[in-house]
Amino acid sequence: MEDLLRQGLPELGIPADDALVTAFAGYLRLLAQWNENINLTGIRELADMVPLHILDSLTARPFLKGQRIVDVGCGAGLPGIPLALTEPARHFTLVDGTLKKIRFVQQAIADLGLANAEALHARIEDHKPVPLYDTAICRALSSLPDFVRRAGSVVAPGGQLLAMKGRLPAEEIRALPKGWRLAAVTPVKIPGVDAERHIIQVVRK
Repeated sequence: MEDLLRQGLPELGIPADDALVTAFAGYLRLLAQWNENINLTGIRELADMVPLHILDSLTARPFLKGQRIVDVGCGAGLPGIPLALTEPARHFTLVDGTLKKIRFVQQAIADLGLANAEALHARIEDHKPVPLYDTAICRALSSLPDFVRRAGSVVAPGGQLLAMKGRLPAEEIRALPKGWRLAAVTPVKIPGVDAERHIIQVVRK
């Protein structure tokens, strides 16, 4: 697992220093441990979690904007925890409506000593942050129009929504709600994974 991290992180422009590799490995071991009793991820092998969870999450790093980031429907803390580990100057709020997932995320944040991350048990529609976020990001949460409708209210003027997608969701893009526009679509490559991935950036008109 550590060797896969040391190989994959530099391909994403992230130095594979010992402290970061150790933190990622500790997070994945905790995830695997909890996953034995609570279904947090369908991926069971640690070696598979490196590219499909850690490196996949980090493909969004170059697209972050601003200081306040919210991970919508964070599940087991993805992509929020990997991003928080590599972006200590930014603050991350990880939101999910499932309590067992948030309890895991809270434990992971505590174990990792992540001072720039917090976990919140809530539906994003009910979340009233002050101030609003600069970036709202989601990974495999829902359709793009649904993401915009649910999370648009937590994004500050001039902020953005980032959707991490597999194949290009052309129909979802065409169905964007009124008041929002597509800012960019960027194909990304996950080291060690031969699969189509895109980062979709949406902003207010």
